[in-house]
Amino acid sequence: MKMIGNRLAAGGRIDRTQPLRFTFDGRELGGYRGDTLASALLANRLMLTARSFKYHRPRGIFSAGPEEPNALVTLGSGGRREPNLPATTLELAEGMTAESQNRWPSLAFDVQSVNGLFAPLLSAGFYYKTFMGPTRRAWMFYEHFIRKAAGLGRAGTEPDPDRYETGHAFADVAVVGGGAAGRSAARAGAAAASGARVVLVEQDFLLGGQLLAERTDGKAAAWLTKIEAELAGQPNVTLMRKTMAFGTYDGNTLGLIERHDGQVAQGAARQVFTVLRAGSIIFAAGAIERPLVFSNNDRPGIMLASAARTYLNRFAVLPGKNILVATMNNGAYRAAFDLAAAGARVTVADQRGAPPAGLAAEAGRLNVEIRSGTRIADLRGSHAVKAVRLAGPSAKSEIACDFVCVSGGWSPTVHLTSHLGARPVYRDDIDGFVPGGFPAGQFGAGAMMGRFSTADAIEDGHRAGVEAACFCGKPAAMPAPDELDLEGAPAAPFRAISSAGRGKAFVDLQMDVTTKDVELAHREGYESVEHLKRYTTLGMGTDQGKTSNFAALSAMAALRRATIAQTGTTTFRPPHAAVAIGALAGRAVGHHFKPVRRTPMHDWHLANGAEMLEVGLWMRPYFYRDAGRDVNEAYVAEMRIVRGGAGLMDISTLGKIDVQGPDAAIFLDRVYANGFAKLPVGRARYGVMLRDDGVVFDDGTTTRLSQNRFFMTTSTARAADVLSRLEFLLDTAWPDLRVAVSSVSDEWAAMSIAGPRSRDVLAAAFPTLDVSNETLPHMGVIEAGFDGRALRVIRLSYSGERAYEIYVGASAGEQAWSRLIEAGAPFGLKPYGVEALGALRVEKGHVAGPEIDGRTTLDDLGLGRMAGKRGGFVGDVLRRRPAFQAPDRQRLIGLECIEDGKRLRGGAIVFLPGDAVTGHGRGRITSVTFSPELGHYVGLALFAGNAAAEGDEVIAVYPMRTETVRARVVPSVFLDPKGERMHG
Repeated sequence: MKMIGNRLAAGGRIDRTQPLRFTFDGRELGGYRGDTLASALLANRLMLTARSFKYHRPRGIFSAGPEEPNALVTLGSGGRREPNLPATTLELAEGMTAESQNRWPSLAFDVQSVNGLFAPLLSAGFYYKTFMGPTRRAWMFYEHFIRKAAGLGRAGTEPDPDRYETGHAFADVAVVGGGAAGRSAARAGAAAASGARVVLVEQDFLLGGQLLAERTDGKAAAWLTKIEAELAGQPNVTLMRKTMAFGTYDGNTLGLIERHDGQVAQGAARQVFTVLRAGSIIFAAGAIERPLVFSNNDRPGIMLASAARTYLNRFAVLPGKNILVATMNNGAYRAAFDLAAAGARVTVADQRGAPPAGLAAEAGRLNVEIRSGTRIADLRGSHAVKAVRLAGPSAKSEIACDFVCVSGGWSPTVHLTSHLGARPVYRDDIDGFVPGGFPAGQFGAGAMMGRFSTADAIEDGHRAGVEAACFCGKPAAMPAPDELDLEGAPAAPFRAISSAGRGKAFVDLQMDVTTKDVELAHREGYESVEHLKRYTTLGMGTDQGKTSNFAALSAMAALRRATIAQTGTTTFRPPHAAVAIGALAGRAVGHHFKPVRRTPMHDWHLANGAEMLEVGLWMRPYFYRDAGRDVNEAYVAEMRIVRGGAGLMDISTLGKIDVQGPDAAIFLDRVYANGFAKLPVGRARYGVMLRDDGVVFDDGTTTRLSQNRFFMTTSTARAADVLSRLEFLLDTAWPDLRVAVSSVSDEWAAMSIAGPRSRDVLAAAFPTLDVSNETLPHMGVIEAGFDGRALRVIRLSYSGERAYEIYVGASAGEQAWSRLIEAGAPFGLKPYGVEALGALRVEKGHVAGPEIDGRTTLDDLGLGRMAGKRGGFVGDVLRRRPAFQAPDRQRLIGLECIEDGKRLRGGAIVFLPGDAVTGHGRGRITSVTFSPELGHYVGLALFAGNAAAEGDEVIAVYPMRTETVRARVVPSVFLDPKGERMHG
């Protein structure tokens, strides 16, 4: 038959009227609609497509499906660059760009192939043993080079311009696998009397499974067309092509990924992640052909026999002219006969005795030579197959060939059925593992259950479809399944014999694990298959050992003199195949990754030059650009505005909780470490909450609005946690208390005026309010109205200056803010951001998140006097533990930089002069700011309790920049220690 390259002039399921252009390693090539990237490469006679992981040996296409261990490519460029994709699963598209991986400078000449010469040093577990000396620090030297050499493909670093989607789907019956069993199951399920909703999931872009490897002019093609037409014509059936079921989860739930690589329509999603919830699931995932193990069994030009038949009959690609088929089962003869019928010279090396008479007769008709009792011992060739050396009674020493097909039997694809914990069980009659059981509502059918013939698969799929529909309460009609026996029942299993020669014999092609690695693992005590996996990296590649696991555990079973059933298998976990993180994320990227919260004044901030900052879920003004060119210049200028005149800050992000009820005061008295039961109406109090273990949980202020009603504010970061904690305590600890708590964070817009002119600004903005010191003292509150809306003013300070918090309804927030800005202009009022806010609180010695970090107590923070001797509050007992009272425990101190031209940094490690600068030192700096009033940097630190006194010198070391700065211990309140400014 005439060929162009390796492509037959006729046949296959490709559309020759739609030629496609693509590039591989920069070389422009051609294919057809209906090709995969792998079939197009083979058609263009590109046998060398990859380099192996560890030894960088030349590799070629080995399979025709997702089990591919060798031909991994990087698809796309720029932000669309995606590595480690099997070329065998990529539908060819116009303009597709792919490149080989793990090679330099080129695929044909890879410098790192020299690793093969150092194979004795790179055996199993080499990273545990080789790079441990000669000194303890040797690993730090080696690590750089190891990490640089590790991996296969290189991921892109540019933003991905494509869109990914997530969705949910529902079905009565979900069928995984579009082969003979899956189609038969879907048809039977869809025939339910009540019209069961059926979803058929197939990872290929064509339905058919292994039947796609049959000739297009035979009974298989007609049956496929007939059943697909039946299914497509039923409104209760959904066919999901290009969709991989990657995981099985509780409640008959499947995780699905639908890919459209290279063929993304305008505005469509590149990949779609779907959570499919089904009443019942039928697994019809088929089986994976096993390779044979012999010396140099990894060279380009060696392929699974079923894959060679797929490329021939589905893609019209004849990959060789002089072909050897090595097998130990009847199924590989079908590949041999089809290859011979296409014009190849074929020799079959069968490890068993003489084949059945029918196979021998067909071989004679097609001039296929059969060598019984023969196996491959070794192979000659580097970038391509040149010859093989056979071992057996009828074998010559060597036979010339340019392509080798191997078939070591079949392994049922049990991965998805194992994700919920069921262990596969071994069956002697098929020499393979099948599912060990199913939860309620799950069924298996076809080759994955050991029913390898097509007739058995159709019958088994029909049974499963009926049972699945009945499980969902959809009684199904039960017509007899079609009789389509394209393949007789398989012969009794025959264990493949591994052959050893001078070259490496691989059991895991992707991870470069050889038979010698398995033997070494056994000698060194790693006999469990789970230990074998981790010690040798067997099955840890992107293929998860789909073609290697059985050969490896067979080898270990032989070494242990145990049965395969006793040896067992490794644990299968989702995902079944590699899944792009982008697909799982969907649209949840950037600001869509989590909800974005904006204050009522957000638009005003943007319009007036605010540089915004993400603070948890909130967008807050970081600084205002008219105060400085960058944050370091701006926050100092904003601090000066607050200290010298008046500044306005958006504090709408504070948590706000309404606490009401006859027992509200009792409740707060138990929640806070300091007392609240006697707080007068119209007054506010600063409070600190503890966890049960005595560690500080959060701080904030609570105002008593009436006898039974309080208004609580929390930190921005802890707002949700505090509310949840309060509800938990009311539900579990004190259900007898008559208290209701409710979040009102979104109901109020909040802003704070701080500075010596703050009272003047407030009086000008709200002239009807009496904001005198007598009416509104420090920690006082007044409630009034603002243009018909509620207005609440609480006088309290976070900055150390006289300050007022103003609360109005959220819808009036921007209106109130603008009024304050306008009224404050004559007094020099300017807005300031969170960086200046944090710096002001450091100058005043207020603790915040960096100090309240989940490890500190009241005494650590210098707040022990707040609780005094009172008890009965949450965390009181455990805060008194001896460990929390230890004299060397880290306590809050103040530090001031005493070196000109230098600065303190948050996170710096603090030592005493003379200490060895190593480890965690005696403490750490938690918060730092430049103080414009003091003229140098100051900071808060947690430092070993009695290690230094006020006035002592310490050393602050910042390893990230290799900085060392001298500082002096001072009181943690740097400005106005008596509080005269905020009380004035």
